[in-house]
Amino acid sequence: MYITFGISQKDYFDEELLLKPLPSGHVYAYFQFTTLWDVDPKVTSFQHCHLFPRALGEIVGRYNVQELHITLTEGLWRYENWGYPVFDAAPGAELWAWFKEDTQNVDEAWKELTSALSGLLCASLNFIDAANSLSPELTLRPAGVVDNKPVNSSYLRYATLPREIVCTENLTPWKKLLPCDSKDSSCSKMSVELRQTVSLVYDIVIVGAGSRDWSMRKLFGMGLGGACPLATMSNIYIDITSNKTETPFQLVPQASAVTTSIRGGYETRLAVYDVKSLKISSMFNVAVVHTQTPQVFNINSPPVLFANRYIVGYGQERGGIVTKLHNNHWKSLDIVYLENIPWFLPVYFHTLKIVANGKEIKPVMKRYIPGKERTRPYYLEVALKLPGRSVTEISIDFDYVFLKWQEYPPDANHGFYIGAAIITALLPVGKNYTGLPQDGSTITSSFNATREGYLVQLRTETLIITLPTPDFSMPYNVICLACTVVALAFGPLHNITTKSGREGERRGVALQPTKVSFRTNKNRRITENVDGASYWTEGESFVVRLGRKEAVEKRGRGGGGDSRFIASACTPERQRSSSVCFRPQLPVLQSAVACRDRHTQVCAENVRSR
Repeated sequence: MYITFGISQKDYFDEELLLKPLPSGHVYAYFQFTTLWDVDPKVTSFQHCHLFPRALGEIVGRYNVQELHITLTEGLWRYENWGYPVFDAAPGAELWAWFKEDTQNVDEAWKELTSALSGLLCASLNFIDAANSLSPELTLRPAGVVDNKPVNSSYLRYATLPREIVCTENLTPWKKLLPCDSKDSSCSKMSVELRQTVSLVYDIVIVGAGSRDWSMRKLFGMGLGGACPLATMSNIYIDITSNKTETPFQLVPQASAVTTSIRGGYETRLAVYDVKSLKISSMFNVAVVHTQTPQVFNINSPPVLFANRYIVGYGQERGGIVTKLHNNHWKSLDIVYLENIPWFLPVYFHTLKIVANGKEIKPVMKRYIPGKERTRPYYLEVALKLPGRSVTEISIDFDYVFLKWQEYPPDANHGFYIGAAIITALLPVGKNYTGLPQDGSTITSSFNATREGYLVQLRTETLIITLPTPDFSMPYNVICLACTVVALAFGPLHNITTKSGREGERRGVALQPTKVSFRTNKNRRITENVDGASYWTEGESFVVRLGRKEAVEKRGRGGGGDSRFIASACTPERQRSSSVCFRPQLPVLQSAVACRDRHTQVCAENVRSR
């Protein structure tokens, strides 16, 4: 039996590229790939996919996710010099998600979601847990369509990993989520929008080897191979607004169309290349060639709102976090300021100060949840009104704490990171604004999209602090010292405890001279030096003198006045203490010969010829 379900595939895929020369001489490249899928929002099955990536769809459906945002960023966007990007992101990894209202356990779903995304994107998102997650009440509102009722922030989870670094192993799985890189084919359920973006900033002086001329081949290493066959729209936009105010340049080849967009009283001119309509047989390349050699770079007028953030204080006891908000507009601005401070940096809410142009101002609303060690971070959210033409300073004090030695990273002396703060504002003008409208999905939807206000989110710099750090090299020094002492002492101790006494005495006695003396009855004396022992004869006695000890043996035999004797120095005590043994033989001594055999025994023989 076969059961077949008829599915109407109402999904669209658009790919766009925006290239914008920046006043500082850099080039901003923004890729956006949008997959729009028109289906029933109540259906959560992702078993059949066409353009939407099934791997991501199964994760979203399994963990009951309503809205998901993931950013992986390397570097920092310079708002004061470059204006506003199309989409802003904090340095490192940033993740926030809205769960559906029927989710039973949000914390458990959040933990499982981060682990699944960690495996999908090859990132360290599995380190996100309750200890670095929070639920903002005012910031990070849903970007999609929601019901007409108050939003419950208990279904929102937000976390950052400032130390996460973007590399090739993150971009490869991200690329596989695109329709043209996927081998799957069949999907459609629920009204879903997937937006994948890549933002790059190039230094033309470095890329162009000193020249301000640039091209896609120089920026990306190769041209474009053409449009994706599954894409509904495939366009390239180049911002040529500065062609009138700065050094003029030409586009090679010429654009198929030029679009003028007016937003909030500011005009933007864009050259449009429709890649799908071009019959590309090889790599497609667009170059920007300046007709005159530029001498200086123009200075961009600062945007309406930007911020700076830094650490104050000295020593390792107390410090402070200071954020300066610059409002260059003549009218006041309403903003929301969000801080996600780690649990190992305890802040004091009573030290919070907000000063604008030397005068302390009172915030409209404050939200603060104290952190708990190893359990939750410090949550601070402030809504305030920035006076026109002002610099507002927000500061709060904190203490440095001691951590357990196992909680320090391998490079503890490098420091600990504090995630970026988020500033949300509604700008009255569209100056330096390139963001997408809230009701739009593509770059094309931002053309001539004049609104009463322009929502912008700014991320500040991430901070790095040095906590009191123990001397992790001390165990290493102790181990090295102990091993050195053991190594130096082991050799002599091993020699002393393993070598036998006989071998030691053999070596010691062999180096000492021995004196042997023999005397006959007729006062005839013969002397030999053998290993420091002295020998002589008196009458029929043979005397062996070794140091302070004497061994005398007397033996007589008859026969013609011949007196025979055998005197031996090989006494039991001598055999135990030394390997030297003397065996004198024959009665009358005429000569003395000292010899040493292969067992290191010294022999003295007296021979009389008959």
